[in-house]
Amino acid sequence: MLRLSGANVPNIILALAGKQPTPRRASLVTFTDPSSGAPIDHGLALFFPGPASFTGEDCAEFHMHGGSAVVAAMIAALARFQNTRPAEAGEFTRRAFENGKLDLTEVEGLADLVDAETEAQRRQALRQAEGGLRHKAEAWRAALLEAAALLEAEIDFADEADVAPLARQKLAGILAPVRADLEAALAAGRAGERLRDGLSVVIAGPPNVGKSTLLNALARRDAAIVSALPGTTRDAIEVRLDLAGVPVTLIDTAGLRASREPIERIGIDRARAKAGTADLVLWLSEAAAPARHEFAPPTKVWTVLTKIDLHPLSSPPGDTIVLSAATGENLDVLVRRLVDFAQTAIDAGEPALITRERHRKAFSAAAAALQRAETGIDGPVELVAEELRAAIRELEILIGRIDVENVLGEIFARFCIGK
Repeated sequence: MLRLSGANVPNIILALAGKQPTPRRASLVTFTDPSSGAPIDHGLALFFPGPASFTGEDCAEFHMHGGSAVVAAMIAALARFQNTRPAEAGEFTRRAFENGKLDLTEVEGLADLVDAETEAQRRQALRQAEGGLRHKAEAWRAALLEAAALLEAEIDFADEADVAPLARQKLAGILAPVRADLEAALAAGRAGERLRDGLSVVIAGPPNVGKSTLLNALARRDAAIVSALPGTTRDAIEVRLDLAGVPVTLIDTAGLRASREPIERIGIDRARAKAGTADLVLWLSEAAAPARHEFAPPTKVWTVLTKIDLHPLSSPPGDTIVLSAATGENLDVLVRRLVDFAQTAIDAGEPALITRERHRKAFSAAAAALQRAETGIDGPVELVAEELRAAIRELEILIGRIDVENVLGEIFARFCIGK
């Protein structure tokens, strides 16, 4: 499929398809090269007049057979039209944003939808793309604009003795629910961000305790080299898993030990760094020679004793997981616990509003401004009004009304061509 957007779309359709299709209805046409009159292919043409289109401009789609020669001929024919060029990555969505068809949170949701790997990611991204965060932000902004109007009334009618107390009383009733909503979203933790980015689980432990074997068993493929030679794993090896809809990056790391070999020491340092930032560390050691882990809170660590096929354990201590990655014994126990951990980590009750650090910063700044406004609500009206303006500004930054240039390039660079 080839997608077009811009002012010259009706002329291009007429030249290539020989007719103007009924808007939003597929028409069977013969695509013809305007320069030679030679037919290119038989396919479908669709026309979406602006502004009721994805980009807000006149748009078209040409559905044709996917042979490389057909596509090359169509692109060559399109290239002969003046002011027609290949789209840049994300350009269709950027035009939709610039033409007011999408706000910035919906653009981010669409980008996440394109990148979604699991069912839970898809659901969250679709909520954002459909305006889940925008609707909330617009409602909060409308409430704060009403509050700002009350302050303006107090300023304009300062000589009326009963205006100020009434305005301040009503103002407090408006600000408190908005601040409570913002703080509730912040208090939900980072469930939305964890779901979007995925959880990281690091497999750590001394050399030759079965870390790479466990990675391969969980990944169900030979992702890491397994050897009896200590120090085989030198760098972190990552595998993406889908645990009940939650994306998880499983990371195999170098065995932790004292080493003088420079390359191995780099791998060990990287292993410690990965473990320090992980959502969960699986600390592996052999059932015959259990070893204590070296990580301090807040790092979350599960103790896993391996090779129970060689050294059976009748009663493992506490919450310790015992398994054999080589035979698969008790591997299902570990998987079930990982699934429970992943679901708990992203389950905040209500669907998450905050899915990016940018959202979190805007929520935090707006909530702080409203807190200051409520604290000083009986003080000078100019100071309260300034805090209110600061909160409104943060919400406008959130949905992309102002100050968006610094994030647009990063967002749209991640889109595929033609989206």
